[in-house]
Amino acid sequence: MRVPADWADPAGPGILLTIARRPALDPAHRLGALLVNPGGPGGSAVDFTFDAPTFFGEQVRKQFDIVGMDPRGVGRSSPVLCSQDLIDAKPSPLVETAAQYTAVVDYNRKLAADCAARTGPVFPHVDTASVVRDVEAVRLALGEPQINFYGASYGSLIGEMYAERYPTRLRALVLDGVMDHSANVGTFLVQETDAAQDSFREFVAWCARDAKCVLRGQDIDRIWADLMVRARAGTLRNPYDKLAALDPAGLAQAAFSAFYEPQWYSFAYYLRDAAGLKIRPKIATPAVDIADHSFPAVICADWYLPITGFPDLHRRLSILAARAPQMLASPLAIQATVDCIGWPNPPTNPQHRFVPPAGMPAVLLIGTRHDPATTYVWAQRMAQQLGPKASLLTYEGWGHVNYNRSPCVAAAADKYLISLLRPAPGASCPPIEPQPFGVG
Repeated sequence: MRVPADWADPAGPGILLTIARRPALDPAHRLGALLVNPGGPGGSAVDFTFDAPTFFGEQVRKQFDIVGMDPRGVGRSSPVLCSQDLIDAKPSPLVETAAQYTAVVDYNRKLAADCAARTGPVFPHVDTASVVRDVEAVRLALGEPQINFYGASYGSLIGEMYAERYPTRLRALVLDGVMDHSANVGTFLVQETDAAQDSFREFVAWCARDAKCVLRGQDIDRIWADLMVRARAGTLRNPYDKLAALDPAGLAQAAFSAFYEPQWYSFAYYLRDAAGLKIRPKIATPAVDIADHSFPAVICADWYLPITGFPDLHRRLSILAARAPQMLASPLAIQATVDCIGWPNPPTNPQHRFVPPAGMPAVLLIGTRHDPATTYVWAQRMAQQLGPKASLLTYEGWGHVNYNRSPCVAAAADKYLISLLRPAPGASCPPIEPQPFGVG
């Protein structure tokens, strides 16, 4: 579908959006269209729709058309394109000197110019407010008087902002891994870093109680500290790709990624092997010249994260490192903040407090107690902002986005989507212990 690159200029250049629709399996009992987004920013909702049978329950697939639109700038929808060599040259976000700070500013400006030249007119218009206008265009094209929306992680921001702008066009809204788009830069960094550090502590606690943890009985904090020393010295290698060096940011990112599912069993092996007990070489695949790289363009359009110079960034990093001695900072939050230093385009969709508009439906928020990426505090804060319109369902376990991992969460979400019945106040779902290699 073609839409304006800039919704403020409908007669200007257009862009193409790609949409996938999986029809309801039981048309006689169809309840409408369920638009979905898996987050990112940068995740493909088209792929998410293709994979719907592995994620959504059978009853939801029977009664809803599942519709995924790749957001503008992402995947198949006029993607943000940048030089792969330039992407690979990204400096560490854990900036330690004024010279490194200057290099980050120069890099971000160079990257933005490269991406803008390769991407075209959509580049300055990939903010979530513009995506919401696209979602409304899809609703109109589908001929649906109202839509239902499931947003995971960053996709929850699309759902929130759609509810804000088009409240009466929503029948049901599920937000799984909730974004709080009211946090300023200090709150954003601290709350996200606390969540990442909490996930590290949960990993250590799990290893102490699970006999299958390969590091059980070991001093994981000491192992991690030794690895960080080697990472700072430039002598630490990726245990599964010995040609690739790991700096402190890369080591923290490896942990952060493992906490998403969580993949605790695999991460324990990763740490053991990184400590030098085993090296498994990996054959590198050649990189393409141009890559889809929407993350900084979207983040820097949606978030005002002002850093006034190296002293300001150094002060903030010092505060975070004191709060998170293992993780140092949230890899996601610090990367987002550092990506926007020197970014040439000011945010067109900066943070603001959510004020529930008239006609908005009830909202189901799914918050995970030990979420490394969208901190549980954000789900609580959004519940406060939404007031009586919100029902917060707490998953008392670990990981990021848990509809497809907790039968209890899925049952509550499905019941709400199908019958609009919400969980009782204070409802929660029990934790499910991670299985080996992330299975289960």
